[in-house]
Amino acid sequence: MEEIVFGLDIGTTKICALVGEVRQGRLQIIGMGIEAARGMRKGVVMDVNETSIAVAKAVEQAEQTSGYNLSQAIVSMAGEHIGSSNNRGAVAIGRNDSGVTTEDIGRALDVAQSIAVPHNRQIVHLIPRSYTIDDQDGIRNPLGMHGFKLEVETHIVTAASPAVMNLSKCLDNVGIQANAYVLNALASGEAVLEPNEREMGVIVADIGGGTTDIALYMQGTVWHTKVIPVGGYHITNDIAIGLRAPYDVAEQVKIQHGDCRPEQIDPNFLFTVEPFGGEKIQVGRQDLAYVVEARTEEIFQLILQEIRRSGYDGLLPAGIVLTGGTAQLRGITEIAERVLNVPARVARPKNVVGMVENLNSPAYATGIGLLNWTTGEHEAFRPRPNTGLWGRRMGNFLRALLPG
Repeated sequence: MEEIVFGLDIGTTKICALVGEVRQGRLQIIGMGIEAARGMRKGVVMDVNETSIAVAKAVEQAEQTSGYNLSQAIVSMAGEHIGSSNNRGAVAIGRNDSGVTTEDIGRALDVAQSIAVPHNRQIVHLIPRSYTIDDQDGIRNPLGMHGFKLEVETHIVTAASPAVMNLSKCLDNVGIQANAYVLNALASGEAVLEPNEREMGVIVADIGGGTTDIALYMQGTVWHTKVIPVGGYHITNDIAIGLRAPYDVAEQVKIQHGDCRPEQIDPNFLFTVEPFGGEKIQVGRQDLAYVVEARTEEIFQLILQEIRRSGYDGLLPAGIVLTGGTAQLRGITEIAERVLNVPARVARPKNVVGMVENLNSPAYATGIGLLNWTTGEHEAFRPRPNTGLWGRRMGNFLRALLPG
């Protein structure tokens, strides 16, 4: 029997709603909705009404293309408010012939998450890094092993409760229940990383519109996470200020002519831009590249600072894997390798079937990763077949706000 899974990536620049069908363990994309984000800034909801409208439109498109009414989703999360820490939990192993049981593991995890969390924050992820039984460490799955003391080392991701509540309010307005929230970088890692990269040591950087979300993997699991409040928006904004042009014009300039390697650009190459005032001007592509290079280098300098702060500098032989819309900038891997001194590659979602022609881009790694996360770690849900009444699922709140 097929299972239907729904992932909702609510980003700074776009809302991506993806519906997947799982048959015999194989995921196929059967529905999608893409809508420009509204009311978002640096991964955080700034206007509940505006964001609700954008989410509603994306979900409606996903319902129309998939043929299902959607009510539950795995939802992405980003923003500078995200924090992380590591903690250990230890318990005595139950005295029985079965060794470590799931109850023992659960008790150890409960102890590990008993940290002092401020009243305005909440735990989003509790990720086991490794286990220790007595003096034997580095255990990945202690189930059934014998000993007297079980310890677990965990990575804990927390979020500001008001930010989560605002995001939840947007979902409630649209009639969607969040089964779980998943950090952007972790979702992207599910979509783009290879098993050997996770084992050797790698960092995934999802460079989106408003934030750069990073996750460091070692020994097959997550060891460190961070959200950096700088992304592709800041590159576009630099261009807009330099050219005295509207933001949408600067975005098109970045996409069409942006490059991180000014030394490789012909200094005589010119292109035309229409700034504020309406009188067209000629701009040198090499001059543009210097602007793009400076901000891109800053992003990787911030990533380098975070790697050093985490204590894992020099322990990433698999290098850095870049994804997110900004990862499509020409020459970005060269900047990453120069600043970080590790191998770099740009990654698209792997093992995707279905609507591949629309999703074969780093910009959709988080959305695909949410579906992978769902099938790997959460029970799928079975929505009702769609009745064809697309707008019926929206409450009075959105019906009053949506135009027409």
